[in-house]
Amino acid sequence: MADRFSVLIMAAGLGTRMRSELPKVLHPVAGKPMVGWVIDASRGAGADEVVCIVRPGDGVEEGLPDGVAVARQEEGEGTGAAVLAARERLEGGGTVVVLSGDHPLVTDEMIAELLAAHRREEASATLLTTRDLEPAGYGRIVRADDGSVERIVETKYPDEVPAEILDIREINIGTYAFEGPELVRALDQVEPADGELQLTATVPVLAERTGRVTTFQTHHVLSALGVNSRVELMEAERVAQRRLMEAHARQGVTFLSPETTCIEAGVEIGEDTTIAPGVTLRGATRVGGGCEIGPHTTLIDAAVGDRVTVPHSYLLECEVRDDATIGPFAYLRPGTVVHENAKVGTFVEVKNSEIGRGAKVPHLSYIGDADVGEEANLGASTITANYDGRKKHRTKLGKRVKTGVHTSLVAPLNVGDRAYTGAGSAITEDVPEGALGIARPRQTNIEGYAERAEEESRE
Repeated sequence: MADRFSVLIMAAGLGTRMRSELPKVLHPVAGKPMVGWVIDASRGAGADEVVCIVRPGDGVEEGLPDGVAVARQEEGEGTGAAVLAARERLEGGGTVVVLSGDHPLVTDEMIAELLAAHRREEASATLLTTRDLEPAGYGRIVRADDGSVERIVETKYPDEVPAEILDIREINIGTYAFEGPELVRALDQVEPADGELQLTATVPVLAERTGRVTTFQTHHVLSALGVNSRVELMEAERVAQRRLMEAHARQGVTFLSPETTCIEAGVEIGEDTTIAPGVTLRGATRVGGGCEIGPHTTLIDAAVGDRVTVPHSYLLECEVRDDATIGPFAYLRPGTVVHENAKVGTFVEVKNSEIGRGAKVPHLSYIGDADVGEEANLGASTITANYDGRKKHRTKLGKRVKTGVHTSLVAPLNVGDRAYTGAGSAITEDVPEGALGIARPRQTNIEGYAERAEEESRE
């Protein structure tokens, strides 16, 4: 029981220059809302409960993941008022870690280290501080002669702060560990300043009453990166992307150009896969082992098996199974399944279709709402005409079907196993197994046509 702790994440009342209708803490960083990173770090550190403090109607509550408790701040301004929205939980006892929902780069290791220091010192409050950042704008940690923490002085308006305070290098990062009941009692003693009840104002109260306010100094200053603008969002994105790629690299993935690669938090990649330049992997994409993805390929919510190659292509909500080959310049749309050893080649678009084991659609084709049998081979510019102006219809091609170039397959249609189509055919009726379907006008050659055309042009 002594090791249990909870986390309060302040997601309400955070100022923003994002110029967006989306609540600030829901802006994505590497595909995950920034508050989601803070929640995951809290859970990774072992928090028994994660509570997000929101304003009713601000839209944050609706964007939170499952399993996160909510405390609604319905009155007051300032960080102290936000924390008091969870008064009942704090009064219930135990250690609470207070985090900011707009600090997406905080890590579970950082939270665990802060918590360990708090417990080691048996403190009533432990502040995360650093000397490694430019201190302008941060609250300064003011210590007594014996080195104990005395108070925090905010420096938002430096002209109003004494020079000896501005010379202090140790700053408050905005992450804390408290003992819940003591924090509530301290907040009840603090008077609002300029209409705001500040959490930092509890420090001198706790220092005087308990003498157990301490700090944990860190060199990992990225945890202090708060996001208040699109510029800062870009920096958080850059760091998060690098962290994700480093984690995958440690698991056996090669990135040939990390600077041009975009990868989101939910992506899975197997060992010995190489990610070439210009690749984007988003959503719940899963890539197996031994694959070659890219260059310049986008996968969104795609499932890719082992030993698959996908250069210069776009895959959306589709599945590609082991040893298949995609592209270059292929477009796989939702509902597509490409089976083992199949090929979807250059300038081929596939939508809501099954491409059977070992089948080939080499180039310049559109396959929509179709089932292509095993080892079929579709000639260049094979098209399934799946829409009659009112409804979509399905085309079924059997095993080892071979279509000639420029074949149009007008659905609904069944082409039997081992059947062929003639080049340039518009197939509108079923083709039996093993048959050749031809649907094109007989060729007619008009002798002397060139001479007549030249004479007419001179008239």
